[in-house]
Amino acid sequence: MQPINQQLSIMTEFNYKSRIADEILRRELRSSGAVLVEGPKWCGKTTTSEQQAKSVNYISDPVNLNKNMILAEMDINALLEGDKPKLLDEWQIIPQVWDAVRFAVDHSKGIGQFILTGSAVPPAIDQQERIHHTGTGRITKLRMRPMSLWESGESNGEVSLQNLFNNPQIPICSEANLTLEDIAFLICRGGWPIATTLEKEDALETAFSYYQAVTEGDISRVDGINRSPARAKRLLRSLARHQGTQVTIAGIKADMSSNDTAALDVDTVSSYINVLKKIFVIEDMEAWNPNLRSKAAIRCSDTRYFVDPSIATAALGASPADLLKDLNTMGLLFETLAVRDLRTYADELNGEVSHYRDSNGLECDAIIHLRNGQYGLIEIKLGGKNLIDDGAATLNKFASTIDTETMNMPSFKMILTAVGNLAYKRDDGIYVVPIGCLKP
Repeated sequence: MQPINQQLSIMTEFNYKSRIADEILRRELRSSGAVLVEGPKWCGKTTTSEQQAKSVNYISDPVNLNKNMILAEMDINALLEGDKPKLLDEWQIIPQVWDAVRFAVDHSKGIGQFILTGSAVPPAIDQQERIHHTGTGRITKLRMRPMSLWESGESNGEVSLQNLFNNPQIPICSEANLTLEDIAFLICRGGWPIATTLEKEDALETAFSYYQAVTEGDISRVDGINRSPARAKRLLRSLARHQGTQVTIAGIKADMSSNDTAALDVDTVSSYINVLKKIFVIEDMEAWNPNLRSKAAIRCSDTRYFVDPSIATAALGASPADLLKDLNTMGLLFETLAVRDLRTYADELNGEVSHYRDSNGLECDAIIHLRNGQYGLIEIKLGGKNLIDDGAATLNKFASTIDTETMNMPSFKMILTAVGNLAYKRDDGIYVVPIGCLKP
């Protein structure tokens, strides 16, 4: 039986939009035997991986799925044959592939051999029965998300996060071209690559299609456990109303229970949320734990976020016009968009994004912290002088509580806005940057 080694014939059929993950994947392939590219379906994992793969096996392709399953039982290594790096797309359908890749990397002592893509974490039972090694030291992970505004072309990229870290005293002067109406549309459209190529009315349908696929299929298909689409929709709607908050599972349960006729307990809600995390619909933000001068207790609860704001608008049935009529809701969903972009940009800089909240009620929306100990403080606002002034007061107060004798001072403080087209540096040293100007 011949190994399945489908060659890449479709790469020239479209104009590929460069992704931040391109360089990260290139970097990881230079230092690791294999790279796992994971993230939500439709975010571009396969297309991005195809750009650097020299051969590919689309494991979930219906034409060859049965052959792949047979090969997995008879000769798993046949699935790995081909020019390197070899792309194994949707590997989790055959969990044994993980150990086969790990073994091949371990015994060849080579780097840049395999790219694995997956839009779901395999069920725990499969991990226990068919995956016997974590892959540590052989397989590195790369998280992809829907496109940031810089990747989709809506940000002009004239303000660089890297420059702010490297040159914190640098003056900036740039102008974005996004209106409040544009931001409302971009929240609802999301960063789904296919949506960025469509006319506006058609582009808005992508998020609704994704929402439907998640609630009516993926939430049960991921582990074979039958779950209620209606309950999944109520959960997503509740999470949409609580974007950017630290709402508890009990709070979500109470929100859902008002419209759920069946008995609903915390464990059930938790199980649904865990599945949404497995398929990368939810990406909550962890709390930051700095050294403080004050004795305030740091709150450790995660902040709730979807991986893309359009999932929230689809769950709420909200259009751009609806957001413009409800700026409070728009502000919360803009925060989800901003966090998506900041996370993607932080990945390029080898950084992570977290939030801060303490027992005195002091909060900071986002902190980007790099491997070398540098960090930047960011407040996210729709815009307008009053909101910007409020954000500046929060940043200055928070910065004053950090014990800079035991850790670095913040490299920069920034208010990231939806509108207010000009990017500039305030007299107090705080940057005001429209999201339409930002890049890594």
